[in-house]
Amino acid sequence: MLAHRIRLNPNNVQATSLSKAAGVARFAYNWALNEWKPQYDVCQTNPALPKPNEAALRRQLNAIKRSSFPWMLEVTKNAPQMAIMQLGDAFQNFFAGRSRYPTFRQKGRDDRFTLTNDQFNIEGKRIRIPKLGWVRMRESLRYTGHVVSAMVARHAGHWYASITVDTPDETSLPQAENQGAVGVDLGITALATLSTGEKFVGPKALTTLLKKLRRLGRGLSRMVKGSRNRAKARQKLARLHARIAQLRSDCLHKLTTELTRRFHSIVIEDLVRSAGRALRLQAQVAAQARRMRLETPATPTHLQSSTARW
Repeated sequence: MLAHRIRLNPNNVQATSLSKAAGVARFAYNWALNEWKPQYDVCQTNPALPKPNEAALRRQLNAIKRSSFPWMLEVTKNAPQMAIMQLGDAFQNFFAGRSRYPTFRQKGRDDRFTLTNDQFNIEGKRIRIPKLGWVRMRESLRYTGHVVSAMVARHAGHWYASITVDTPDETSLPQAENQGAVGVDLGITALATLSTGEKFVGPKALTTLLKKLRRLGRGLSRMVKGSRNRAKARQKLARLHARIAQLRSDCLHKLTTELTRRFHSIVIEDLVRSAGRALRLQAQVAAQARRMRLETPATPTHLQSSTARW
């Protein structure tokens, strides 16, 4: 399973429709979460009654939405249905002890909705969304295989489609050079130092853009809360933060691609740091794509022979 995140280029009308779909999905999620607790309390007092579940809540919403919430019919039916299904998954994780109790989604932070593979089509550099039509994409889908789902989300004022593809076992990547095993040590001055002596210097995105970041932050703090100028300043600051994150992600992608192209085994130190986690995740995806080996030793000062084979 691989996901390709592609930026969309909707016009003003399409952007408004995407916002409506995200709003409907958010409303359905919050409505189901609000209904879940009283129904659960009732079944606790009367064990003969069934416990709440996402299927029953979806049927309940479908029965009343035409009369109580007719504006929900303006967007694809997948938006509210998948949101309630995601709430069901959240409760399963909560009862299994894997996550906390689900919380309400907020406007501006949780602007997203999900589509199943039978509700959208991809053709070149565009995607067809129900009740909206064809929306332009910045690039075509990179992976080949069975398209599973797509999540459309807004981040820093831009819309993105994260398309999940079930790829076949075969890969179209070029053959790796197979130079043996290599150890990767994450540092401070350099992003990564290899056991071969090579060093990869990071982009230092925060240091480069820190002056602009502070200026935009000060400007935002001076704006009147609730004003349009504050909303514009907030979006500018969010886009700058997104730019910093994209520079870091691009550097990690290039580093892991270089490592998996050259070596058949990679050993990464087990550090509880965001950079270490991100590097390991990127390397795992690249390693799985190339059917290579990735190791995480218990002690970062030496290599271990026991490995997890992908």
